[in-house]
Amino acid sequence: MRGLWQAVCGAVAAAAAIHAGGSWAQATSTGSGQAYPTKLVRYVIPFDAGSSPDIVGRTISDRLSRLWGQQVVVENRVGAAGTLGAAYVAKSPPDGYTLLQANIASNAISVSLYAKMPYDQLRDFAPITRIGMTPNVIMVHPSVPFRTVRQMVDYAKANPGKLSYSASLAGTSPHLTMELLKLQLKFDVVYIPYKLGSQAVTDTIGGQVPINVSNAPLSTGALQGNRLRALAVTSAQRVAVLPDVPTMQESGVPNFEVNSWYGLMAPTGTPAAILDKINADMHTALRAPEVEKRMQDVAMPPSPTTRQEFDQFVRGEVARWARVIKEAGIPQQ
Repeated sequence: MRGLWQAVCGAVAAAAAIHAGGSWAQATSTGSGQAYPTKLVRYVIPFDAGSSPDIVGRTISDRLSRLWGQQVVVENRVGAAGTLGAAYVAKSPPDGYTLLQANIASNAISVSLYAKMPYDQLRDFAPITRIGMTPNVIMVHPSVPFRTVRQMVDYAKANPGKLSYSASLAGTSPHLTMELLKLQLKFDVVYIPYKLGSQAVTDTIGGQVPINVSNAPLSTGALQGNRLRALAVTSAQRVAVLPDVPTMQESGVPNFEVNSWYGLMAPTGTPAAILDKINADMHTALRAPEVEKRMQDVAMPPSPTTRQEFDQFVRGEVARWARVIKEAGIPQQ
């Protein structure tokens, strides 16, 4: 009798396992009954080949290709501060085969900066996971007379209209970093916009502009070569590749933190089970030693999240930068 009961229990357990496995395959199916992914996946990066977002994206896409046994192909769809590539993904079929490497510009700041957006950030995208975050760096030409953020602010107040700073285009994270600092510390410095952040750094090295704000990956070369001097990084902690550069809070600016970030998103309507699978596999990819090292090298250590955590993070970023844009009086474009 006991043996019969054990056999019955074993059969029930086996049936449950088969049902669970079938449910998972069905939940992640593409319509043909096969588990995702069954074909090439497009990984859209809305910035140039060779840029920091591109380096990170290609590292991740290569790892996902190996995990999935399917090719994950990077597509660089460039323009309008990342919004062209984001719009392409928003209008793609919601089947998990077109993914967006989202970022602070196209998926948080642009929402309030552009009068006519080609997509609705909170309606048209399904957040999957954050990939990583990197701070901005406030840098100066070696000839300037100040060596700290507070000294820069004091100099600007004592010499109104004499200071300017270079940064990438209006509405980018470096630009809004300085605008937020101006709001918080009540000083003024003239913004000189550049289409390319690299050219902004070059002109600051050349002495045409005294101050520059750039993402950390773009800053390290100029700083390590002593062509520019860093005043502070905008993260809460110091950056591993710039260990001697203080944070804003260490520089006497309390509660100041700005990070550029990348994340992964899919079109709204993508099945939840597929989003969950991509999230889990992204966590695996970001834990791979070669991926982590590559991201550390570009000053963006991995910081993956759950889908829900990333959704709340993005919503908070949208609200934060909408407030800064409004208070700073930055006109819509």
